[in-house]
Amino acid sequence: MKKIQFAATLIFLTIIAPHGLAESYLLNGGQKSQIHYTLTEEIMPVAETSRLQLSFVIPQTFTSPTYQQKISDLFLHTEPTADGREETEDKRGNRVVTLFWQNPSQRIQATIEFTAHNQTTLEHMKTTAAFPRKTWPESLAPYLKASEQVQSTLPAIGKKACQLTRTSKSQLDAVQQIIIWTIDHMRYVLRPQKYDAAYAFRSGRGNCQNYSHLAAALMRAVNIPVRIVNGITLKQPYTIPSGQTILTMGMAQGRHSWIEVFFDDLGWVPFDPQQTQFFVSNRFIRVEIGVDNAETNQDGLLRWRVTHSARQRPQFSEEIRAEFISDQVRLTGKRQQWGPRNILLTPSLQSHVKPRMLPPQPVLPPVPPADHSLMTEAFRMGNLEFPIGVSFVDHRDINQDANQFQIQRSFMVETAEYVTSQNQYAQIFILEKPLKLEQISLALHKFGGNGMLWLELRADTNELPGKLMGTSQLLPLDRMPTTSGYHWQTFGFSGEKITLPPGRYWIALGYSGSPIVNWFYSYGKPIGPSDGTRFSPLLTEDWRHQLSFEFNYKVEGRVAP
Repeated sequence: MKKIQFAATLIFLTIIAPHGLAESYLLNGGQKSQIHYTLTEEIMPVAETSRLQLSFVIPQTFTSPTYQQKISDLFLHTEPTADGREETEDKRGNRVVTLFWQNPSQRIQATIEFTAHNQTTLEHMKTTAAFPRKTWPESLAPYLKASEQVQSTLPAIGKKACQLTRTSKSQLDAVQQIIIWTIDHMRYVLRPQKYDAAYAFRSGRGNCQNYSHLAAALMRAVNIPVRIVNGITLKQPYTIPSGQTILTMGMAQGRHSWIEVFFDDLGWVPFDPQQTQFFVSNRFIRVEIGVDNAETNQDGLLRWRVTHSARQRPQFSEEIRAEFISDQVRLTGKRQQWGPRNILLTPSLQSHVKPRMLPPQPVLPPVPPADHSLMTEAFRMGNLEFPIGVSFVDHRDINQDANQFQIQRSFMVETAEYVTSQNQYAQIFILEKPLKLEQISLALHKFGGNGMLWLELRADTNELPGKLMGTSQLLPLDRMPTTSGYHWQTFGFSGEKITLPPGRYWIALGYSGSPIVNWFYSYGKPIGPSDGTRFSPLLTEDWRHQLSFEFNYKVEGRVAP
């Protein structure tokens, strides 16, 4: 077979200036899929293990106004056969299966598989649920109280919740205001110091658990019932045409946390506080519910007991596979000039929330040519946070009590895109002062292949990549180390003697041969504008495709003090 060589242009966007417009997309249509789902847990116990337990939560059929899940053909099998099996229902209605082995000495493999018939339906929604409401049925009491990770009684959280909802005319309005504020307040990080609402409120940082806990705390503080949902997101992307833009939504394949809010005329309605309100896509597998993630911990819970103190830990791996037997996506979107600065997807709602028009980006005045002799101060910008070198295969924390241990499921997922394949990926950086460019680094991981990598610097034309301004030094793939996790890979520009005035610029990754390289990304837009990450099919200049995440990168050089 003849090998075809080509160059791919990859783009990524950095921004220092504030966002210019709100990013709410009004969606209409739906998704309908039949998914064959398999989760396999593999454990190699240590020699001193006297008893080993593994728990699964059995996903259940669920119906809401926007998201429906029907489970069929469910099987749970192990090799070797478990010595015992217990099936219980906990106080939140979760069906828990616990398997155990006595004195295990060989590798254990446990697999749960089923077919999920998932459907998301987005039409005009309305609700008559009143706000504020003083009393609720007793069955909702657990979802109105503060908990270990949802500290809704903290004065600062209560004050903010009242401030956000003081003009709300309905529960729908109150919930919308809280979701919009949460999306704008939070910045996604993969490994936060803590996972609770108080930390998220104070720091504005966190992962999916923090987003869910903070939104839940604010709503419970004003007497709105909220429960936490744990489940799985699938990596199958989907597209939403919106005018001249095609919005591509995708998530890492792994465990995720979101919320469900109770309306007395709608029942429980799902929200993902990271980017959707009143729905989740049908790429979500709903598994377990509870008052917070500390309680919602049974699925994938591994416990073992040893005969005496053991220094070794069992080898543990989790593999998720999803085959889309059928997949229908008929969604359209219309961008709204209101909402959060980050992306929020929503169905049409009968809401009284007033549109929030954000000021446009200021036009930077012309700047005279920079004096190179004065550009001596080191400068760095970009999306700099990611877990350098972390292995995503084995990253769970162990809790110990005497000779008993446990490992809970982890929400740390590998958020990365295969960037040397079918598309050219893009992001933009915006400078506020002249920069003498020296180098640009990307958070990359090499899996194999051969060829060359390089970066191109392009001018901005109508908010898309344009004329070539410079090219980095070439990087042979065999000089790029194959190491665990992701690391900064630096591309030098110092030989080009490029000085950039304030403005917008695109970076492009070129490649030849057949490299297999992933580029790490962060959910949301921690640094850049909401439309700042794009892709184009190879060998085309079709940059209409907009991505919902942001790649990790850094731009370095010299500026005047």
